[in-house]
Amino acid sequence: MSMTPLNRLEPMQLLDQTNASSKMKTNQYDFRNIFSEAVTNVVESENNLAKEQYLFASGQNEDTHSLGIAATKAQISVDLLVTLRNKALESYNELMRISL
Repeated sequence: MSMTPLNRLEPMQLLDQTNASSKMKTNQYDFRNIFSEAVTNVVESENNLAKEQYLFASGQNEDTHSLGIAATKAQISVDLLVTLRNKALESYNELMRISL
């Protein structure tokens, strides 16, 4: 009865090469970029709302529609950020429940 030696794990080396090549490519749609873009959008919309409120309160802008539009944009951007955060937390909790 003869024993055959185990060969090296070639797929692991291929996996390392694949990971190295994928790190070189920049993926503009990863979660970090999407989340930071959402945070930036919230900050910009809040600043725009504050500017519109100031202009309306000081009498420099008599258009009430632009104030309402700015307020709605700010609310929608905050809602989007909260939804992204909730989905990220749900995903994290689901991953923590997986037993290996």
